[in-house]
Amino acid sequence: MTATPRTASFSRISRATVASVFTAAILLGAFAADVHAQSGRRARLSSDLVQRLGSGDAQATSVIVTGSQQQIDRIAARNGLHVRKRLESGAVVDVPAGRLAALAADAEADQVSGNLVVQAHDDITNQTIGADVVQDGNWTANGSGLTGLGIGVAVIDTGVAIMPELRGRIIASRDFTDDRGSGLDQNGHGTHVAGIIAAAGAMRYTNATGVAPGANIVSLKVLDAQGKGLMGDVIEAIDWAVANRGRFNIRVINLSLGGPVTQSYRDDPLCQAVERAYRAGVVVVASAGNHGKHPETGQKIYGSITSPGNSPFAITVGALNTKGTPYRSDDEIASYSSKGPTLVDGLTKPDLVAPGNKILSLAAPGTTLVREHPELVIGSGRDARLQLSGTSMAAAVVAGAVALLAQQQVNGTERTRWVLQRTSLRVDEAPAFVAGTGSLAVDLAVGSAAAHGELVDLGSEQGVQSGIAFCTKATCRLENNGLVWSDGLVWSDGLVWSDGLVWSDGLVWSDGLVWSDGLVWSDGLVWSDGLVWSDGLVWSDGLVWSDGLVWSDGLVWSDGLVWSDGLVWSD
Repeated sequence: MTATPRTASFSRISRATVASVFTAAILLGAFAADVHAQSGRRARLSSDLVQRLGSGDAQATSVIVTGSQQQIDRIAARNGLHVRKRLESGAVVDVPAGRLAALAADAEADQVSGNLVVQAHDDITNQTIGADVVQDGNWTANGSGLTGLGIGVAVIDTGVAIMPELRGRIIASRDFTDDRGSGLDQNGHGTHVAGIIAAAGAMRYTNATGVAPGANIVSLKVLDAQGKGLMGDVIEAIDWAVANRGRFNIRVINLSLGGPVTQSYRDDPLCQAVERAYRAGVVVVASAGNHGKHPETGQKIYGSITSPGNSPFAITVGALNTKGTPYRSDDEIASYSSKGPTLVDGLTKPDLVAPGNKILSLAAPGTTLVREHPELVIGSGRDARLQLSGTSMAAAVVAGAVALLAQQQVNGTERTRWVLQRTSLRVDEAPAFVAGTGSLAVDLAVGSAAAHGELVDLGSEQGVQSGIAFCTKATCRLENNGLVWSDGLVWSDGLVWSDGLVWSDGLVWSDGLVWSDGLVWSDGLVWSDGLVWSDGLVWSDGLVWSDGLVWSDGLVWSDGLVWSDGLVWSD
């Protein structure tokens, strides 16, 4: 990261939008607590299941129960449930109509989540991010350039079609939507994503050349012909990739998909699977989502990051609009790109942004996108390309960049994230919860990691010059996004992390609190220039509004009535 993104004025954010988002979260949490108190149950439920119980539990549903397989068997037997799919952390279970409340009250059921629908995030790339330079430049000892050669990238998506540009490099294919399925792409999204990552054109630097044209693809199908699937299948695919990482040299998992955030990442089974991959040393790249603006009014929507992009263990990617040029000077954040902070946990996301608007890549013949959207097909025959936009495409760009770094022996999830964020470039004046640390610059990332040894070698007592500060093994350690000194502070180009606090150009994040230009958001409360919004109450310069009542200096107005020192006026 060469410069810290400047923050945009929070005055542009609709007060009603912010208040409604946080108020809804508070009310939902209050309802969950109330139901819990009344029934005495101990299970933690995702918000969609809380809503289902609140509306009557009249339909059968599919849920994910967390626990050991022995626990799952006992819970299923007691409650008459059918175990549909076994997972590393529990199981997908079919719950008959009217049985959800009993499951939630089961003393052994600690955590129950909806088996939610996830979907693909649709809505010159190599030159823009500098990948063409890396592929052609003297970035390796033999001067051959970097292509991600031999690095396995697990594409968890709609499947990947066998295409000439990927010939011989789709080294494994599994179908998690159907045990007897072929795993082939019926939608076209997965093939497009795989092409962005690893396509190798007949000629170098054509629009069929991916970011890492030497990488191998592991195709794990979890989405159907319409680009939709179930969370349980995604979890199973992630765990399969982790279990087979040595066999296929899987260093990266690409998740160009997402679903609604209904609970903390700590309880979300999909985010838990991402954390397992992280701890196994596999880098997980996730799309931020395409919900950054209202589809009708165009109003910006904050807190719109989808799951699993809300996980701190994923590298979450927003979309950049490059305006069709290779120059970075005219780049801007795509209006649809989802914005942080994350719901429930209030984390700063996305982590960075990459090209995602009108991206040309492989067009799988006969797939849904090609058939139903001929306007998105550019060219014909063997030269046909599909043009898609979305954070799906941006995530694939970053996954390809991770494969290039992996070939260069940039190992470890923390190290990879730090190098990418440290070398990203500022995008206009976009704040951190819109653009993260900035725009991907893979040429700077590769050059920085190769030439400067920017990270601390914990196996050595010798200090290193990181470009941020000089430290030794005795005074600092590598943790999460950068160098951590013994006093718990991290400095990086204007960003400061300390005990959960983040300062950047006047913005401060801490445990869900955000301060900027006098505004403060926290658990549904918003302070700004003397105004306070909370659960329908508004305070401002001595005035208080609540459910039609207004208090000010001893006066109370309500439906035409005014009370003051024992006096009552009415019309």
